[in-house]
Amino acid sequence: MATANKNLSNYDKATIPNAKDFRFGIVVSEWNEEITEGLYQGALTALLDCGAVVKNIYRLNVPGSFELVYGCKKMVERGDLDVVIAIGSVIQGETKHFDFVCSAATQGIKDLNVKYNLPIIFCVLTDNNMQQSIDRSGGKHGNKGTEAAIAAIQMAAIKRM
Repeated sequence: MATANKNLSNYDKATIPNAKDFRFGIVVSEWNEEITEGLYQGALTALLDCGAVVKNIYRLNVPGSFELVYGCKKMVERGDLDVVIAIGSVIQGETKHFDFVCSAATQGIKDLNVKYNLPIIFCVLTDNNMQQSIDRSGGKHGNKGTEAAIAAIQMAAIKRM
């Protein structure tokens, strides 16, 4: 397992650009809300810790991870953001639905990155069970939302180069 010995919340603030002048969109899936809210809180805390201003962080909720692509597209179309973070959680079930949702969200977010001049950060957990999701959304492996926020700040800085 890739995160078995890694805490996703660890970052060196001295190596991260100051986020005070960046504008962030965060699209959050309401499905598996206990997980996605943990991811959102991790992202928000990291953004604020790195200098982001609350009034420059915009949140949009969507029903599930499949809908993240459209939500991110709406954020892109605002035209005033530096980066968007897509937050979702898909947990393996007994059917192939997991595969279809994971593939659609991944490909859709990739397509937005290619089509638009705006980074979209992929923060969608695709875990085998609820415990793995808990461990990565504020549990024993830290918070993937924190990691996504740091990537968002870095990509916003690259966008402005």
